[in-house]
Amino acid sequence: CLAISVDLLNSFLPEVWYSLVLATEETTQEDESLSGGDLNIAGSSETVDNVSATPENSKQTAADGAVTDVSGIVSQTMPSIVSITTIARTQVRGFFGRTQEYESEGCGSGIIVSQDDEYLYIATNNHVVSGAETLTVLFCDDSTVSAEVKGTDESSDLAVVAVALEDIEDETKDKIRTATFGDSSALKVGETAIAIGNALGYGQSVTTGVISALSREVSVQNESDGSTVTNELLQTDAAINPGNSGGALLNLKGEVIGINSVKYSETSVEGMGYAIPSASALPIIKQLITREVVSGSKSAYLGI
Repeated sequence: CLAISVDLLNSFLPEVWYSLVLATEETTQEDESLSGGDLNIAGSSETVDNVSATPENSKQTAADGAVTDVSGIVSQTMPSIVSITTIARTQVRGFFGRTQEYESEGCGSGIIVSQDDEYLYIATNNHVVSGAETLTVLFCDDSTVSAEVKGTDESSDLAVVAVALEDIEDETKDKIRTATFGDSSALKVGETAIAIGNALGYGQSVTTGVISALSREVSVQNESDGSTVTNELLQTDAAINPGNSGGALLNLKGEVIGINSVKYSETSVEGMGYAIPSASALPIIKQLITREVVSGSKSAYLGI
C-alpha cells in the first residue's frame, strides 16, 4: 500500500498510488496445463473440493438497464478472494549513525487460482509480498493460515503465494474455491465491473463501476531504483484503494477479467482505477506456478 509518483502518457497525468508494475513484454493466453491442476479458466470445472466456481448470474436491473444488485455474483465469487497480511522489518539509520529496526505491517488481496496435491496457489502483486518476512492469508470464513512465496515477477509486479493444503481446515476447504477467469480481450467499454479486495486492510469489500477504457497506457515509476515501466491496463471507475492490490475485477458472470492495480490519488481526479487484463496476467501466473525455483548457487551468470 505505497504511494509513489508516476508518469502517464508522456508525464501529463497526475500522481498515482503504486499498486502494480505491469508486465513489460506482450503475452498471449496459452492453453497449457499446470502440474497438479490447471487454472480455472471460463469453461473449466476444476475447483477446490469440486465446488463450482461459476456463479449464478443473478442481478437486478433498473429501467435504464443499469445493474442495481450484484449480491448473487459477489456471494458466489467471494470464496475465491483472500486477504493477505505481511510483516516486514525495515532498518533506518538515525541522526547519530545508529541503526534502528522497525516492524511494519502491510495489507493486500489475492485470488485463489489453482491447487495441486500439496498446495493451494494464490495470485497477488509482487509489491504486496516484497520484503515480507511472514505472510498470513485470511479466507472467506475468517480462518487464517501461514503462506510462503512460490514465485515472483518483479517486472510485472505479479506473484504467486502457496498455502500448504495440510494447514487448511477441512471446513475451510469446503467453503473456498478457485476463481474462474474470463477473456479480457473480449471486453467492451461500458460493461459493468465489480472490484473485490481488502481495501485499507479492513477485510473484503465490494465496489462497482464500468469498464471506462481499454488498453490504457500507464507508466509507473519504481520508488526504489527510479526505473519506469509502461503497460496497457483496463481503466475502471470502480473504487480501487490501497489494500485492493492483487484483488479481482469481475464481469457480470463472476469471471476475473483483471487484477486490481493502480489508482490516481490526486484530489482533482475521481474514478480512475486500473487493473491488469487477465489475458496479460494469466501466462505469467502459470509460469510462476510451474517453473522450478533455482537457488543462487546453481543459477547461471555472465561474468563480464
